[in-house]
Amino acid sequence: MYQFIESKLNAKSIIILDGATGTEIQRKGVPMDNETWCAQANKTHPDVVKSVHESYINAGSIVITANTYATSPLLFNSLGLDNEFLELDRLAVEIAKDAVAGRQIAIAELLRDCDYAIWASKAAIETNLPVWIGISAEKIKDNKLVGYSHPDCLFEDIVIKIVELKPAVINVMHTSPHITDEALKIVRKYWNGPVGTYPESGSFIMPNWVFQDVISPEELVKKSIEWKEQSDVTLFGGCCGIGPDHIKELKNALL
Repeated sequence: MYQFIESKLNAKSIIILDGATGTEIQRKGVPMDNETWCAQANKTHPDVVKSVHESYINAGSIVITANTYATSPLLFNSLGLDNEFLELDRLAVEIAKDAVAGRQIAIAELLRDCDYAIWASKAAIETNLPVWIGISAEKIKDNKLVGYSHPDCLFEDIVIKIVELKPAVINVMHTSPHITDEALKIVRKYWNGPVGTYPESGSFIMPNWVFQDVISPEELVKKSIEWKEQSDVTLFGGCCGIGPDHIKELKNALL
């Protein structure tokens, strides 16, 4: 399976990713946990999790992401739930594999600092799976682009450190579509390999995503075309707030 994806990467062909998993599970009516957000859905609502994956496949995604974002061992350790995260991870991967054939890629997401992001990336690369890195950015008051919620770490510094690790793909993700173009220019300053985008839209008030002022599918397509033309982006999808309708429009416009 990954050979097919790799051939597309090498040919600089367009690859359609999925959209948000957690916020789409929420949108389908699954209650979010006050501590572990969407993670418990792997156990309590596996059919809904699978239906989310299937909705993206039907919309045109050729890459889907298992519902493991919120099953971090660091989080579960801090909550005294060490025994749970392995079970939830196993369930997440089984559900995803049931929707599509096999696990092929390690995706490290929401990397946004100059320390943990590097450690996590190195650990992912040591699995010998192809590793796709997702870096998140935000703009602070002095107009600097920094790691998401990390005003002490310039986005450019994160990119420099990640590039040194030579991942298979670098994505700008969980970043406002309104600053993604600026982040892409920084990535392209140091990286000649495959680049993807999957922005977020809306806001988060724990434990729920707020679907307010979410970018329209048409506007996301418009921006994605700009990213393709200006920064040679070839992977397109969405993060929190972005759903199957967005992915369907991306597929129709870009393929």
